[in-house]
Amino acid sequence: MNEKCISRWIRAGLWALPVSWLVTAWSALEPQPDQEKDPAAWATFVSSGSYQFSHLFGSTAGTIMAIFGVFALGCCLANSRIGRLALAAMVTAVAGTALLLVPAVVSTFATPAIGKAYLAGNQDVMLLEFPGSMTGAFLLGLLLAFVGNVLLGISVWRSRVLPRWAGALWVSGAVVFYVAGVVLGLATTGSSLPTQTAGAVLMAVAGGWIAWSGPRQAMPVPDLAAADEAAG
Repeated sequence: MNEKCISRWIRAGLWALPVSWLVTAWSALEPQPDQEKDPAAWATFVSSGSYQFSHLFGSTAGTIMAIFGVFALGCCLANSRIGRLALAAMVTAVAGTALLLVPAVVSTFATPAIGKAYLAGNQDVMLLEFPGSMTGAFLLGLLLAFVGNVLLGISVWRSRVLPRWAGALWVSGAVVFYVAGVVLGLATTGSSLPTQTAGAVLMAVAGGWIAWSGPRQAMPVPDLAAADEAAG
């Protein structure tokens, strides 16, 4: 694959970053009612068509696009002065984001079924408990995604290839989204907080800044075979 083709794929991946975080911000705009305090309102909310649509294209599709974008960002920085850090951050962020697909899929397809069953009169369905392994996978994914994205922002800051302040904005967005948004939301209301949307918007802005600057400075992996032939 030639350099021009690689650059095109990197460019497409970088633009997936702001898109993924914009749809994530959109999917988190309307918080769910409290499942324990008002189960009927919760069941009505999660069984609606708008809920499944927002989760299918916001949570699930947004997560998939984020993985594509993180791969592209790692490739963009692979040959920079902080290549090792960038690649380690890429692997960490992708692993965490992939693990977060588990609760995203459950929320998209299983939760609406639970809500419909409750509204149909099967109130015992609210006693359904998912295995602890799913909670463990979610918490591990959350930790890895947070650490990986913070390291990606630091990589952008130190790379001298992409705008430094885009990296700082990316780190700030990760802290607001994961810590002040997801973690705080789970610890307090059990649902999404406005900080989750705010953090996603910050990361979308940072991702757009990176994508705008990246195509002109992307550094694809060199053709080692061609280099060996030239040396010979």
